Amino acid sequence: MDAEHAEPAARTEPAAPDLVLRSTRVVTPEGERPATVAVRGGVITAVLAHDAPLPPGVTVHDLGTDVLLPGLVDTHVHINDPGRSEWEGFATATAAAVAGGVTTLVDMPLNSLPPTTTAAHLEVKRAAARGRLHADVGFWGGAVPGNTADLRPLHDAGVFGFKCFLLPSGVDEFPPLSPAELSAALAEIAGFGGLLIVHAEDPAVIGGAPQQPGPRYADFLASRPPAAEERAVEGLVELAARLGARVHVLHLSSASALPLIAAARGAGVPVSAETCPHFLTLTAEEVPDGATEFKCCPPIREAANRDALWAALADGTIGSVVSDHSPCTLALKRRDTGDFAEAWGGISSLQLGLSAVWTEARRRGHTLGDVARWMAAGPAALAGLAAKGAVAPGRDADFAVLDPDAVFTVDPVRLHHRNPVTAYAGRTLHGVVRETWLRGRRVASGGSPVGAPAGRLLAREPGKG
Repeated sequence: MDAEHAEPAARTEPAAPDLVLRSTRVVTPEGERPATVAVRGGVITAVLAHDAPLPPGVTVHDLGTDVLLPGLVDTHVHINDPGRSEWEGFATATAAAVAGGVTTLVDMPLNSLPPTTTAAHLEVKRAAARGRLHADVGFWGGAVPGNTADLRPLHDAGVFGFKCFLLPSGVDEFPPLSPAELSAALAEIAGFGGLLIVHAEDPAVIGGAPQQPGPRYADFLASRPPAAEERAVEGLVELAARLGARVHVLHLSSASALPLIAAARGAGVPVSAETCPHFLTLTAEEVPDGATEFKCCPPIREAANRDALWAALADGTIGSVVSDHSPCTLALKRRDTGDFAEAWGGISSLQLGLSAVWTEARRRGHTLGDVARWMAAGPAALAGLAAKGAVAPGRDADFAVLDPDAVFTVDPVRLHHRNPVTAYAGRTLHGVVRETWLRGRRVASGGSPVGAPAGRLLAREPGKG
């Protein structure tokens, strides 16, 4: 029988959900609305009307007026495990993540020992993570001098892309790429359609800036001028255009680089950018001298710069907001001396990002739909995580349940990060994460993980990046 005269296929009713979550405020890609979300086998099967009839016996979790958001996707996390697990580890990082509504992490390739610069090192990382994950975790590979031949095997092994530095990273085992090495690595990555993510600060500009050690934040800020980011981004855009390569600018701090990124994107150059909660919520004017918990590279800049970053989020020049959670021990923060030059650079915020961003976003008139786009959909799209980042049929049933009007004061001792140090200590934030769900399973409630670790190791899907 030819297709034109084939009998119509028998209609089959979709299988009944094994879980339903209902809220008067569900954030979907189409907007926020009252809805009932049906789940089966850990996957969203339908987003229905709030009063949709349900099969008898199905488990219904009615969230009332709490907001059902997609689980956040954080593609910039330094877990440091194995090798420097006293800084952070898979168990503690993922516990903090789910306590803060983050259901998916992509781990950076440095600060662990070994770094993720070969396929064999990737397996060491995966072995260290198995059985310890409260959230789903994937991995970036690293591009360092001498490992160009390792990039394709890492890609084939499932990393989501490759990180490089243009200046010293802070750890000897992950050195920066020279201009020639950067070009060679990017050409190799472009050859198999991969993604290069870059710590974009120019070493020559920083080398020419005043380097005055001590506790004055103004001196530290002067040591990492905006021009360092501008020049680095300018070079990356030129290289990406010449090679037809995908390049992503990490933790953009300087708003003065935004016109370069916007122009490149307008010209069709495959360049993207992210920023971080601390650049959107903190300002240089409020950093006390000696308060090294605020040190990060690139640095927290002035209030006017922060306003420009928010404008770039609103117009799409910046596509994602991720934590750059880069913790260390209390000793390495050098609170004893308050010397910014000596202290480790990194902001611990994995558990707090959603509340911090929402606190400032609501003040500026943005919606939770905007926050979900920046902190779930955008990072998921960057990494090619097609099952993550949205409350929509076919996606993993990953959810953050938020009371957007509740407030709390940050107490570092109550965080699940390994070390109780954060730039947000003592700040009052809006938005309390009541529950977190991972593939249809509640994995956090009341600010703490519940149940045995349920996270999975993720790998890049074939054909995705």
